[in-house]
Amino acid sequence: MMKFPLTLDHLLDRGGRLFPDSEIVSRLPDKSVHRERYSDFHRRACALGSSLRRLGLKRGERVATLMWNHYAHLEAYFGVPCAGGVLHTLNLRLHPDDIAYIAQHAGDRFLIIDDVLLPLLEKFRDRAGFEKVIVVPLTGAPVPRGCDDYEKLVATARPLRIPPLREEDPAGMCYTSGTTGRPKGVVYSHRALVLHSFAAALPDVMGLANADSVCPVVPMFHVNAWGIPFAAVMVGAKLVFPGPHLDAVSLLDLYRSEGVTLTAGVPTIWMGILQALEAEPGRWQLTHGMRMVVGGAAVPESMIRAFDRFGLRVLHGWGMTETTPVGTVNYLKRDVTTAGEDERYALRAKQGVPLPFFEVRAMTERGPAPWDGNSMGELQVRGPWVAAAYHGLDAEQDKWTEDGWFRTGDVVTIDARGYVKITDRIKDLVKSGGEWISSVDLENALVGHPKVSEAAVIAVPHAKWGERPLAIVVLKAGNAATADELREYLAPRFPNFWLPDDVAFVSEIPRSSTGKMMKAVLREQFKDCKSRNQ
Repeated sequence: MMKFPLTLDHLLDRGGRLFPDSEIVSRLPDKSVHRERYSDFHRRACALGSSLRRLGLKRGERVATLMWNHYAHLEAYFGVPCAGGVLHTLNLRLHPDDIAYIAQHAGDRFLIIDDVLLPLLEKFRDRAGFEKVIVVPLTGAPVPRGCDDYEKLVATARPLRIPPLREEDPAGMCYTSGTTGRPKGVVYSHRALVLHSFAAALPDVMGLANADSVCPVVPMFHVNAWGIPFAAVMVGAKLVFPGPHLDAVSLLDLYRSEGVTLTAGVPTIWMGILQALEAEPGRWQLTHGMRMVVGGAAVPESMIRAFDRFGLRVLHGWGMTETTPVGTVNYLKRDVTTAGEDERYALRAKQGVPLPFFEVRAMTERGPAPWDGNSMGELQVRGPWVAAAYHGLDAEQDKWTEDGWFRTGDVVTIDARGYVKITDRIKDLVKSGGEWISSVDLENALVGHPKVSEAAVIAVPHAKWGERPLAIVVLKAGNAATADELREYLAPRFPNFWLPDDVAFVSEIPRSSTGKMMKAVLREQFKDCKSRNQ
C-alpha cells in the first residue's frame, strides 16, 4: 500500500474542491448573519496560513485563538496547522490569570482574537508574551494600533505553499479545565485529528453526512468543539455557528432558520432549550429527528424522554481533553432494539459503546473488572487519539499505567454488551459504612422529579458511617419542595442507605467554564454541614 500521510491539508483541499457550494453560516456579535461558501473558506484558510508564515511562523510554533464559534475561527482551525503551526484554542471563560498561565506555559507566539474580546486581552496581555496580535474585526471597529488586521492579512496574502506535513506533526493544542490543580496541555497530531474525524462521522457515532446542517454549540475553544469542525469539513456538511448567542431562544431560532440536523453541547444548554420548548411547544418547527450530541456530564434519563416527545434525538457521549475528545457514543445496538421501553431508555442514559480503535477497561485493585454491568472500576482507555503525555509536565506521568493505558479518573461499569456507564468521578464517590454510593445516579434521578431543575450530591462527614450523601437542589421557578418529599421520590429507586440524609436548596449550582458542576466548591461551602441523622 502507498504511504499516504493523514494530515489536515487533505481535509481542507477536499472541502474546497468537492463541496465548494456548501455553506458556512455564522451569527456575529451584533446578531447579523455572515455567510460564506466552502470555496471561500478554502481560499481564506490558505491565505491565513500564508500570512502567518510571512509574519515568521515556523514549524511547530503555537498560534493561540481567543474567539467565539464563527467562520474566522474555522479558517484558523485549518490555516494554522496547514502552515505547519499548532492551533491552540484559549478558553475565554477562564479567569485572566489562568489564561495568562496557559498561554505562557504553551509558549504561544501569535494570538488571533475577536475584536469584542480585546477588553479581556488587556487583563492579561502583559503576562502572556504574544509577539503578534491579529484582530478579527467582527464589529467593524478600527483595529487597535500595534495589532494586525485579520481581514487585511487574508486579502493581501500570497498563495500558500503548504510545507511538507508529517502525520506525527503537532496540529492542535488544548488545556484541561483545571478542576484538579493547574490546567494541563494536550497536543494533538495531524494523525490523531484525522482518525478521530473518520470515527466521529461513522453512522453509529454522529452519523455526519454531506446533507447535514451542523451546529456546534460546544465552544470551539473546548476540545476542538468535540472534533465536529474537522469531521464536518471532511464530509462537506453545512456548518452553522452561533457566535456568542447561546441562550435557548437564539439557538432555537438558528436551528429553525438554518434547518439544523445535528447539534452538540453540554447538558446545561439542553436544560434551557427543553424549558423553552415546554413553555412554547408550538413556536419552533425544528427538523424532525435532529440529533443532539450531549457530553461533558451525564444526561438524565428524564431529559432523553422529554426530547423524544419533541421528536429530537439525544446522542449521549463521553470524552476528555486527553481523548481528542470522543471515546464512546450511545446508540441502540441491534440486539436491544426489541427490548422494553424502560430498558431502552436505561441503556440510552449510559455513555455508550467505544468507538473503533478506542479500547476501554474498568480497572480495580485486583485487575480489570468483568463486563457484567455491576462491577465498578476506574475507566482506563487507549487508542490512536489518546494522549501519551502532557505538554511539558513530566511529573504527571502517573496518569498513564505501566502497560500504556490512560487513567481517566472516572468510575464506571461496563455491561456484557459493551455499554459504558459512568457512576462517578473517583473523588466524588460517597463512601458510607464501607459501601460506595454513586452521586451521579442520585443526581440524575433527582432531576427527574417534576419540581427539580438541577441537583448535585456530595459527601458530608458522619460520626458513624464516615460519609453520608447530601443533595443540593435547585428547584424550578415557582415550585416548593421538602427534603422528605425528595427522599420519598428516590426511595423506590435505590437502597435505603443510598438516600441522602438531607437536602440543601440553593438558587444555583456553581459550574466550571465548560459547564461541569464544581463539587470542590460545594464541598467547601457545605463542609460544616452535618447529617441530620447524627
